[in-house]
Amino acid sequence: MSIPATPVTLDRFLTSAHQALWLAVDDFAAQEIQPRVERMEGAPNRVDRKIARLLGGRGWFGVTVPAAFGGLQAGHVAKTILVHRLAHVSGAAAAILQAGLIPVAALLHYGTDQQHSTLMPQVAAGGVLMSIAVTEPDQGGHIGGMMTRAEWDGSAWVLTGAKAHVGNSHIASLHVVVARTAPPGTRTSKALTAFLVEADQRGVALMRHTGKLGLRGFSFGQISFDGVRILPRNVLGEVGQGFDVAQSSSVLYGRPNLAAVSLGLHERAVSLTARYVSDRPRYNGKLADVGVVRDRLGRMSARLIMARILAYHAVDMLDRGLSCDDELIAAKGLGHDLAAESGNDAMHLHAANGLDAEYPVQRIWRDMQTTYAPAGTGEVQHLRLAEAVLQDESGDSNRTPWSVVHADRVHHPASPPPITV
Repeated sequence: MSIPATPVTLDRFLTSAHQALWLAVDDFAAQEIQPRVERMEGAPNRVDRKIARLLGGRGWFGVTVPAAFGGLQAGHVAKTILVHRLAHVSGAAAAILQAGLIPVAALLHYGTDQQHSTLMPQVAAGGVLMSIAVTEPDQGGHIGGMMTRAEWDGSAWVLTGAKAHVGNSHIASLHVVVARTAPPGTRTSKALTAFLVEADQRGVALMRHTGKLGLRGFSFGQISFDGVRILPRNVLGEVGQGFDVAQSSSVLYGRPNLAAVSLGLHERAVSLTARYVSDRPRYNGKLADVGVVRDRLGRMSARLIMARILAYHAVDMLDRGLSCDDELIAAKGLGHDLAAESGNDAMHLHAANGLDAEYPVQRIWRDMQTTYAPAGTGEVQHLRLAEAVLQDESGDSNRTPWSVVHADRVHHPASPPPITV
């Protein structure tokens, strides 16, 4: 009996086009990404630049870009498939794609008609790779404490400061940079502005890339801005709207993207462990015959099923134009937690071999650690969900979900077009 290419638990979320995309990405990852994994692992201080070109050449950075601009307009389920299936082979490759998609959301939701017509076709064609720079070296993700400033000098905004942990920092040609533009005492929701900053502008400097614990080959480094002049046409959204730009991009793209990365890594951890215990001799049989091992592997499988359903349920709601901020938040937070638990189990079941670079499970475990903090730590996700349920219970909720605010610009596909690779 043949095994279906996609899990039957996802049948309600996947069209035939989605299933074809799943197979196409798996084939691409096996042919183009897998051969690069060992090279990236062996050179932690180097940035892989070819993967972004390969992804861009297939138009995958334009997966949610409207067809009118040359994009695929395939929706968020399709986006999740792309990131998820890449992560199954390489967390770094998935990170390159997902990080490049978050600023696309900012441009799509807040860009002017001129910015759309100029930039969107280039993004869709893979000619412009974008990043988004919000986090700072000393303030971390505390947006209210942002120190990077942009001051108006009468003809341009002058940007000064530094950003850290910027995804695709060393390969992006265009950065979305959020900076403080209001005087002290202004509410954070009105104090920030987003700007489009070209990577080669005078005053933009990159700190040398150094290897991190995980995602080797992917750059998430520091960028400094020293008196960078930005013309009014490169303001993204309105002056004072930077908090909305950052927050909506994080909720609608960042969180589901990271859920997809966690899911791909989670799947790989389970499959590697199942193979290992099935092949490893123990007593008169295999390690998989030991009851406590089967119990541990069964728990890993249960977590994976939960994470998979939650991730695709959330983005299916987003594609259908439903209010789903809480589901997106839960998919990211719980998805990481479930993957991390299974990752620890995988390392334990591999025992000392899990520490050996010869076994890929240690790479998967390292990569898993990188999905916790971005787009809000687990504690932040829990706080947001608690706020929502308390407001709902009191009947005093005045928040409008980002998935509702931007429902008219999410471009929900009735049926995503087939995507060739």
